[in-house]
Amino acid sequence: MPVRSAEASWKGTSKNGQGWLRTETGALQGTYSFGSRFQSEKGTNPEELIAAAHAGCFSMALSLMLTEAGYEPEAIDTRAGVSIEPQDGGFAITRIVLTLKAKVPGIDEATFMSHANNAKEGCPVSQALKAVPVELNAQLV
Repeated sequence: MPVRSAEASWKGTSKNGQGWLRTETGALQGTYSFGSRFQSEKGTNPEELIAAAHAGCFSMALSLMLTEAGYEPEAIDTRAGVSIEPQDGGFAITRIVLTLKAKVPGIDEATFMSHANNAKEGCPVSQALKAVPVELNAQLV
């Protein structure tokens, strides 16, 4: 199996410096700073990239589970919100919220929720992030 990678560079102090992040394919890249990470300044940040990875992984895992169960999902739209907060003199990722809207013909609510919860627990990114509580808000549309 392939090894996926990304790069980061940082110049300067933590509060006044700046850096850049780039995936190996170049599909995702951007600059980041203290302000873009812990305030509302423009730029990217590591938590945003974790959110993108989690939303993508969860959506694909749910699609696989639904397909294997005989359903053909028309749309799976997921937003991941990653919270970072001051903690113990530093910062910590304290929570991830997955917000899901899916269109899956022929499925009932209970079956849909069962698959959604299984995807939340089982996708590889969820597995890697087990130290962080993950909440799921799912809606079948």
